[in-house]
Amino acid sequence: MDSGAYKLQVAEAFDEAAAAYDRLVGFFTPMGRQLVERAAPTAGERVLDVGCGRGACLFPAAARVGASGRAVGIDIAPGMIEEAGKEARLLGLDQVELHVMDAERPEFADRTFDVVMGSYSIIFLPDAPAALARYARLLVPGGRMAFTSPVFVAGTFPFLPPVFTDLIPMSLLSKLPQEWRPERLQERFNSWLEDPAELAATVRGAGFTDVEVTDVPIDMVAPSGETWVEWSHTQGMRLLWQHLPADEAAALRERLIPALDAMRTDGGPLRIPTPVRFVTAVR
Repeated sequence: MDSGAYKLQVAEAFDEAAAAYDRLVGFFTPMGRQLVERAAPTAGERVLDVGCGRGACLFPAAARVGASGRAVGIDIAPGMIEEAGKEARLLGLDQVELHVMDAERPEFADRTFDVVMGSYSIIFLPDAPAALARYARLLVPGGRMAFTSPVFVAGTFPFLPPVFTDLIPMSLLSKLPQEWRPERLQERFNSWLEDPAELAATVRGAGFTDVEVTDVPIDMVAPSGETWVEWSHTQGMRLLWQHLPADEAAALRERLIPALDAMRTDGGPLRIPTPVRFVTAVR
């Protein structure tokens, strides 16, 4: 798949999911807040959120920079920008600015920002290491980069917490388009993201210093197994659901819901510890 077709596929998928994205399960919002804490924007600074979605990072950053600052969100999916815009107006965040934009080719002048962030976004660009170098140029000297990534481990189900390696048969990945099958995923993601030392070297090669790589468990919280399955249709796993034959999709749903509900304690919410890799660096 060429990069243009890939980007179109991503834009369409997230455009369709925008209305329900990050609303059924708690994960992207707490992860986004923690990323903002690590990036530590301050009053009056200019922040860029790459792949802003519905604002999990953007709005906490906007609160920190205040009315004298600027919080810019970009996303390739128009639906995400529309939903984020509605939320910004409800919150009265006049310092928020939103653009539909291809994150691989950011359309800003050099040295425009004090902080660039990307939560589960920059790493998914077709050539993420090259894109990191472009974002380095957008930062002022001493500016900060902060982004998150799944913790990629060979032999586990891509993009999902470790528990799903047992719950979702790896054979189902054969239903995916060629670009998203295990060997291509490992080549694309594990090749530079699996080893923290290699990841840090890649970030330094893009023009950054003081690179720190830290893995932190973030709880993925859902009211029930059924809610989690519904939510999985609005994020990365959506691609798998779309390519499964109806009978296999139904069988997977029947397998997942009771298994996930069995993890709940005393009728409480489902909590799935999910390893997240936080990367910070200085320009």
